[in-house]
Amino acid sequence: MSGFDLDLDAGVLAAFAGELADLARGLARAHFRKTTAFERKADESPVTIADKAIEAALREAIAVRFPGHAILGEEAGMSGGDDHLWVIDPIDGTKSFITGMPLFGALIAYAERGVPKLGVIEVPPLGERWVGLPGATTFNGAPAHVSGCAALEDARVYTTSPDFFAPADWARYDALSRKGAIRRFGGDCYQYGLLASGHCDLVVETSLQPYDYMALVPVVEGAGGIMTDWLGRPLGLGSDGKVVAAASPALHAAALRELSA
Repeated sequence: MSGFDLDLDAGVLAAFAGELADLARGLARAHFRKTTAFERKADESPVTIADKAIEAALREAIAVRFPGHAILGEEAGMSGGDDHLWVIDPIDGTKSFITGMPLFGALIAYAERGVPKLGVIEVPPLGERWVGLPGATTFNGAPAHVSGCAALEDARVYTTSPDFFAPADWARYDALSRKGAIRRFGGDCYQYGLLASGHCDLVVETSLQPYDYMALVPVVEGAGGIMTDWLGRPLGLGSDGKVVAAASPALHAAALRELSA
């Protein structure tokens, strides 16, 4: 992402994104392990009062600070439509939230002309936050860097759940991940923060929506990693939801080879 200029000042964007993350953190903590009721959406995914409350609050804050900007959120869809877009997932990992698992997060992205330029992974229960901008990612204010792992046989490989894969895609992922040093499941957005901080090396997923991945790209790439779709193309609003995030170009290339086999 370091090759892109920002229309707006990076410091202004980062400060405002921090305010949004603070807002999400407070609301999520107020509901966590207290809110257990949920509804089923049309796609059968769960939604809670916390999801709706966080997104509504973030939308209101963005509309006040940047009234001309568009907003895409998981719960309320798209509003507006210009070159400046905020993308929100109020609780990424709602199933974890509902079951008391503290590895869910709020995702906040800012994109210009469809390209994600700023991303925040806010993990309310743990008080952990990654902020990615062109050329730099921080974890709780300190610089974050990927491991640089280059070989698949040395890689610590993550995905959230086998449930998200079609059978043919699962077969490819299963073969790939068994060639790594360690494979683990679970974490939703948290695994991408772990990658950005050097604790895992490769994340491969499918069935994601823009609000699931737009914030992750600046975090991973600002820390020195690479994140694309399964064909190696940059991720944007029109991507198919298949993503690969890797700690080095060599590991990324090895993963793409396995996924195309």
